[in-house]
Amino acid sequence: MDFKRKLSAAQGKNNSLLCVGLDPDVAKLPTQVAGTPQPLFSFNKAIIDATASLVCAYKPNSAFYEARGAAGIEELKQTCAYIQEHYPDIPIILDFKRGDIGNTNNHYAAFAFDYLGVDAVTVQPYQGRAAVQSFLDHKDKGIIVLCRTSNEGAGEFQDLDTDGRKLYLQVADKVAKNWNANGNCLLVVGATAPAEMAAIRQIVGDDMIFLVPGIGAQGGDIEATLKAGGPNLIINSARAIIYAGNPRQAATEARDQINKYRSQP
Repeated sequence: MDFKRKLSAAQGKNNSLLCVGLDPDVAKLPTQVAGTPQPLFSFNKAIIDATASLVCAYKPNSAFYEARGAAGIEELKQTCAYIQEHYPDIPIILDFKRGDIGNTNNHYAAFAFDYLGVDAVTVQPYQGRAAVQSFLDHKDKGIIVLCRTSNEGAGEFQDLDTDGRKLYLQVADKVAKNWNANGNCLLVVGATAPAEMAAIRQIVGDDMIFLVPGIGAQGGDIEATLKAGGPNLIINSARAIIYAGNPRQAATEARDQINKYRSQP
């Protein structure tokens, strides 16, 4: 099953647009977990088991695993394998924002899709379509292109004027009209920029899915996000859920709040 159909099925089954970011920081893990041989995987396993009926996707960020070297990469692999074995209906988005010349991207794609077996990846568009083609050619995978990100300082380049249009709008237009021949492109659009999200939605139409970071710890507003982006969203939350005293309760509250505004006209 391709990524978009798998995502749609998970959203329907769990009545959820919520994606949980599996971004475990060893320094923040409970003592009883941090001291185990595989702390990241042990932590993730508990989060996954607690939230699997509440989410439409999981999104591990590779940086948290790469920082631990070979052991961390193995724990990322174990995390993906655990989801695939126990919750095969839930898609996995690898957040690694790669982008390089095509030959290098061939290897990035092989790591993500062949070794880890994930369903989607985040990529950066700076080097153009030819560089990203290694990802785009995987027709059954979701290719999620950075467009208007949620971080402070995102506008330094993304808001630059280019031929009378801000750069992030040029990216959105190019991805929608020129890169999406296989229908597998999505955009990263942050919840911290609802006005920009609304402008992007006007350009790309209602069908393109947005991966939306910035809810929770970054302060993005769910109501404003749903009004700006419509229901065709994957809304990610990481720290506010995985470090909560009760992750299942935190995920339930996040999902229900999303659904509250999702159902409004």
